[in-house]
Amino acid sequence: MTTPTTRIVKVLRPLPIRLEFLSPGWVKINTDGAARGYPGLATCGGIFCGSMGEFIGVFSAFLEVQTTLVAVFYEVVHAIEEAQKMGLTNVWLQCDYALVCVAFTPRTNVPWILRNQ
Repeated sequence: MTTPTTRIVKVLRPLPIRLEFLSPGWVKINTDGAARGYPGLATCGGIFCGSMGEFIGVFSAFLEVQTTLVAVFYEVVHAIEEAQKMGLTNVWLQCDYALVCVAFTPRTNVPWILRNQ
């Protein structure tokens, strides 16, 4: 087993961070998914926060052996399913994979394994 290495990175300029709250009645879902390898063992998860940043819930799932692309699609599917189970109707879903956003536009080819989801 190798020892993890630490890298020190110099920040060239500070980045401003602005926290914006959602309108009352909205819930924000932040998701992430990954696979270790191509394909490899994959997982996904997400956190639900209310309009003032309060914790509402979380989810996680082990996806067995998948690619990162499939894991990221599953994270969105799981988030939507969990939101539906919780009776949430006004949700802001945030993920870090642009292809997932494109997949929800008309006439986009989604990977066949996810089409039924």
